[in-house]
Amino acid sequence: MEHYTWDDMEKEVLSPTIARKIISGEKAMVAQVFIAKGGVVPEHHHESEQITYILEGALKFQIDGQEIVVSAGQVLRIPSNMPHAAVALEDTLDLDIFSPIRQDWLSKDDAYLR
Repeated sequence: MEHYTWDDMEKEVLSPTIARKIISGEKAMVAQVFIAKGGVVPEHHHESEQITYILEGALKFQIDGQEIVVSAGQVLRIPSNMPHAAVALEDTLDLDIFSPIRQDWLSKDDAYLR
């Protein structure tokens, strides 16, 4: 068992517009992702199924040939290996849940975000 407090965790700054905090187990991972207004997550894909819960703000996603705005209180499920990109329409805090874990995030081999 491990117990965490988000406010006590150090924020990993990836770029001037993107930062995150990660908690990872053996089979699932959760991350707080902070994206400043106008910040862009370039198109990418990964083995992990992703569930994105917007806590504050809004993200406009490009996914599977569609554009969708996901706002505070809404959740988007992204299937495994589905290419997707996003732009922050306002300062945004989202909670991303991944299974399996994003080894590229843990090893910092995620140049598309940096």
